[in-house]
Amino acid sequence: MTTARIVSLSALGDADVIQLIDKELPTPAKGEVQLRQTAMGFNFIDVYQRSGYYPLELPTGLGHEAVGVVEALGEGVTRFKLGDRVMYMNAGIGAYASARNVAIDKLVSVPDDISDEVAAAVFFKAMTAQYLIQKTYKVKSGDVVLVHAAAGGVGQILAGWAKSLGAFVVGSVGSEAKVAVAKEAGCDAVVDYSKPDWVESFLKATGGRKANVVYDSVAKTTFLGSLDCTAPFGMVALFGAASGPAPEIQPEILNKKGCLYLTRPSVFPHNATPELLQENARAVFEAISQGRVKVKIGAKFSLEQAAEAHKAAESRKIAGAIIITP
Repeated sequence: MTTARIVSLSALGDADVIQLIDKELPTPAKGEVQLRQTAMGFNFIDVYQRSGYYPLELPTGLGHEAVGVVEALGEGVTRFKLGDRVMYMNAGIGAYASARNVAIDKLVSVPDDISDEVAAAVFFKAMTAQYLIQKTYKVKSGDVVLVHAAAGGVGQILAGWAKSLGAFVVGSVGSEAKVAVAKEAGCDAVVDYSKPDWVESFLKATGGRKANVVYDSVAKTTFLGSLDCTAPFGMVALFGAASGPAPEIQPEILNKKGCLYLTRPSVFPHNATPELLQENARAVFEAISQGRVKVKIGAKFSLEQAAEAHKAAESRKIAGAIIITP
């Protein structure tokens, strides 16, 4: 049997509830492979789940995505062989681990030209950007797009991908220190949503045009402003809550502000079947190869430093993706 080092929670709360334990892994079952994991992605949903904002049944692991090397095959596995580089993002919570057994229908092969660290840094975030840009609202040339948290992992990908499609992209950030990062990611203009006049700054940057789509992962401090920035018949895609839950609204406000569309999408329903996962992964890897999706790793932490990774993310001082390595 393989001994894996894993993150385990026996309580929900601040980052100090994160514990590291040893766990014996059984031989992979039918339709599974055993991975020696080489890099794990960090996503803000990990914070939501650890803190109890999205409650989990205890005890629980943490993490949704990892890259690894196939080291053992379960019965009937022919799609992968020993030594293959693969990754997953929806194999059940517990990706913060040095080794793991994973069902093959949750796995995609990692292209040779993408490193383990880049794959771990970008995949979940790029799969999020993929459904937002290609399915929730199909961004096209000439659109005005507002991307909140444009210096974050998903935000940078959204900004660059939308820009590559010919959109005029305005990014929002929470501090002046992140303006340069958002511009480097592809934003035509950047506003600071921590300032009370950020909506006016957005309209000034666009010459008075409102956004065809607003991608809002900040929520509490940006949501009402997002509605004010959206063009008639435009869409607000609320896909996260970095600053806390969005304020409650009456549906009538969507009518008054221009027959707006409001949606609360999520990456997992968009990849609920093996066929959808493979299709969307191909789109992401194609976008990476075309240069539409780029990644900036903002910080690296070891598995033993998982709590520090969470604290760094919650401080919102990291520009770019966070990765965790064994």
